[in-house]
Amino acid sequence: MAKRDFYEVLGVDKSASPADIKKAYRKLALKYHPDKNPDDKEAEAKFKEAAEAYEVLSNADKKSRYDQFGHQAFEGAGGFGGGGMNMDDIFSQFGDIFGGAFGGGGFSGFGGGFGGGQRRVKGSNLRIRVKLSLEEIANSVEKKVKVRRKVQASGTTYKTCPTCNGSGQVMRVTNTILGRMQTATTCNTCGGAGQTIDKKPHDADAQGMIVKEETVSIKIPAGVVDGMQLKVTGKGNEAPGNGISGDLLVAIEEETHETLQREGDNLHYDLYISFPDAVLGTSKEIDTVTGKVRIKIEAGVQSGKILRLRGKGIPSINGYGKGDLLVHVNVWTPKTLNKQQKEFFEAMREDDHFDPKPESGDKSFFEKVKDMFS
Repeated sequence: MAKRDFYEVLGVDKSASPADIKKAYRKLALKYHPDKNPDDKEAEAKFKEAAEAYEVLSNADKKSRYDQFGHQAFEGAGGFGGGGMNMDDIFSQFGDIFGGAFGGGGFSGFGGGFGGGQRRVKGSNLRIRVKLSLEEIANSVEKKVKVRRKVQASGTTYKTCPTCNGSGQVMRVTNTILGRMQTATTCNTCGGAGQTIDKKPHDADAQGMIVKEETVSIKIPAGVVDGMQLKVTGKGNEAPGNGISGDLLVAIEEETHETLQREGDNLHYDLYISFPDAVLGTSKEIDTVTGKVRIKIEAGVQSGKILRLRGKGIPSINGYGKGDLLVHVNVWTPKTLNKQQKEFFEAMREDDHFDPKPESGDKSFFEKVKDMFS
């Protein structure tokens, strides 16, 4: 089933403020929260759908990409904004949205309970850059990259933190002019994990982690742009104590093509032809992102002519077709001539066939540029 528009999911329009987006999400999350709808798969699906929409629209950078490219901006990335929602991620990232609505600020029944039980810590994210050729961007690609990430060392065991008794938080009571005030703060002993090291191998760090190199497969959708960031959920650093793994953030870097230049979804190609070819006509083989093609050049073609090859550009990342390949014809004027060649052109100078005679239908350079972008 196709994804619904994120603005439609939250019931807001594109001009909604961050406060309005947060308010709309909170209303839906409270309505479909699993604690209020036990064993209701439809409510759970709506709960996840609302969280995914909020995760994107509450982030200025992701919202901008979504507004420009739609759902396809996050395809193949996994995790939030990629269709791989899970309850642990939702609760760990958005728990502050609910305030005291459930269990004194937490959630029951997931990951040991939030606010009343063990808190699941999330590992840190990792960031890499992936270089792509225009051909790879045009056709989509699956890249395998090697990543060095922290993982829990084999043989590491944990025990409940003696300071917070596994809650990850300690309660502090302070006296104020309004009376005694109780606040919860992160446990300094376990860092909020609720667990401390029991046993670990000698080569592990203080948290029982080691660095391991892994090969990660990344599916990159067609039409991505330079600077776009994709996310592979769960492929960042693991968290100690069986917490939630961080994410692998993949920044796209577009390589320079030898003959093609990209402008949005369109591509540009500079074709240089000789003066005789311009006069007599010819056919030329040119590069495209799907291989070489041969095009026909009509006799009498003028320098500056733009030939449009429809659908030979880059696929739109939002799924709305493909761009075009614009071939710019340039007539090459030789800079040096021998005596015989000079005599030929001197004779042609007097021939009125070679006098410029632009017709009313011939467009200027600026008109051609205007047409190209219209």
